Amino acid sequence: MLPTDLTVSAVVENDGKFLIVEERSSGVVVVNQPGGHIEADESPEQAAAREVLEEAGCVVRVTGLLGVYLWIHPQTRQNHLRIAYVADLVSQDRQRTLDDGVFAVHWYTLSDLIHRRRDLRTPVVLRSVEDYLAGKRQPAGLLDNMMPIQQNVHQVIASAHLV
Repeated sequence: MLPTDLTVSAVVENDGKFLIVEERSSGVVVVNQPGGHIEADESPEQAAAREVLEEAGCVVRVTGLLGVYLWIHPQTRQNHLRIAYVADLVSQDRQRTLDDGVFAVHWYTLSDLIHRRRDLRTPVVLRSVEDYLAGKRQPAGLLDNMMPIQQNVHQVIASAHLV
């Protein structure tokens, strides 16, 4: 059994469009929300804000927990566990050097994402935007008793929505 890939991301909406990055993953161009792994001594919320800055050049304020999502890759059976936050855009630096692998930053509508469905890194990208638009949110304290998250992945999986 492969270890669970735990990541965080942020759904950032501005004027009906969502912050999206294009990046290379295993040599393939994919569309994704800015996100990544939690570093040592970092909360999931801090990791989400840091990843948005590093991947998209945007400063954001995390405002809530959107959801916890589990997607199992159909070929490899790899578990992908994503903690998605809602965040407000504070500023965007279009001149900032972005993380390796990220080569474009976009603001996409839901329709744009649906049109690029085949390019999504995982189905969680679209599902989290749909959940955001539906007003779904999770209680702020949902993960509090599971800290540090990296050591309690099985507990987090138990609270995840299967995508």
